Amino acid sequence: MARSFQKLTRRTIRALAPGQKITEGGITAEKLSDGDVRYTVAFMVDGQRIHRVVGLASNDTTRTQAEDFIAKARSEAKEQRLKLPKGRKLHLTFETAAKLYVDKLEESGGKNVKEKKWHLRLHLTPYFGSMRLEKISTFTLEKFRRHCSGKDLSISTTNQLLATYRHMGRKLHEWGDINFIPPMVKMEAADNARDYVLSDDDKTGLLNAALEDSNQYIWLFITMGLHTSLRHSEILSGRFENFDSERRRLLVKVKGGHWREQPLTRTITDVLKREREMASETDGWIFPNSISASKHYESMKTPFRRVVLAAGLDPQKVTPHTLRHTAITDLAETGAAIRTVQEFSGHTSVEMVMRYTHAREQQVDQALEKLDQKRTNQAPAKASKRGCS
Repeated sequence: MARSFQKLTRRTIRALAPGQKITEGGITAEKLSDGDVRYTVAFMVDGQRIHRVVGLASNDTTRTQAEDFIAKARSEAKEQRLKLPKGRKLHLTFETAAKLYVDKLEESGGKNVKEKKWHLRLHLTPYFGSMRLEKISTFTLEKFRRHCSGKDLSISTTNQLLATYRHMGRKLHEWGDINFIPPMVKMEAADNARDYVLSDDDKTGLLNAALEDSNQYIWLFITMGLHTSLRHSEILSGRFENFDSERRRLLVKVKGGHWREQPLTRTITDVLKREREMASETDGWIFPNSISASKHYESMKTPFRRVVLAAGLDPQKVTPHTLRHTAITDLAETGAAIRTVQEFSGHTSVEMVMRYTHAREQQVDQALEKLDQKRTNQAPAKASKRGCS
């Protein structure tokens, strides 16, 4: 049944003065300075506001065409609702989808929930907000990537945000909350500072600077990082009760929330034995902190950065993760088997370990190139001697 308009009639539209407009039923007719009339629509469909310029009267646009535009948009929305998963009447906005994703992830014991919540709360939800999930395209994601670049976020961080978005879409589809898998863009290659490896001089400078620092635990933190493959938070969550000095193992809760035994060098084993003897609680935290809610240090970023600067190193390249990368690289350079490196590093896949062995292979290749060059340079001299004999 056609709508009966009280204000937006042909007579009142013709009577408009330049600059005046009339709005009714989501349709606006505005008289322009040249006498033309512009028709626009603004209305809500499934919680989403639609605002469009329909056209000008000079191009044969009428109020009826504006009515048809609204009717078509609502009809298409109704058809789309029929395709929604059973039990849902409205399309999911990104914000609603993100909340649903986090709630279900926590209920199901998902991995890295804290990190994903951080990604959503600080970056993804503020940007996508009320945008309908199915309306997000690869073009939208490319715009988001440019937005991140404008915020001075690194390529690595942006890739992590996009990975959380991708995981959210796939899990919501798997759980039956949406009947499509959201599109994704290819991750950009990152010039990753995590690949920086400390030299022997770097290590010595770092440890010497740590001994001079005001934080009494930073030297131990760095030493453990250089002699184990543990991550920042894994080092700090260690307890003496989980330290087996005889077997040279430390039981720690690692990335993903599971427990594993970290193999220890003799050096760090002896250090931990001495630390345990001096500790007020010989079965307590290795890095105790009475003012922390967890009763142990949860971050060493500030003192670590201070020590890095004191050692004359670049804090953009040398981060707590550099200790882990250096420790694994040092083991790989001994010629240890891939499975041995994997046991030490705790990586779940061999593919992740291969980058360390590849780095070692490159060093071997470079050494062989130098050997070839040396022999080539020596060859003419030897030939000359043979010619003289």
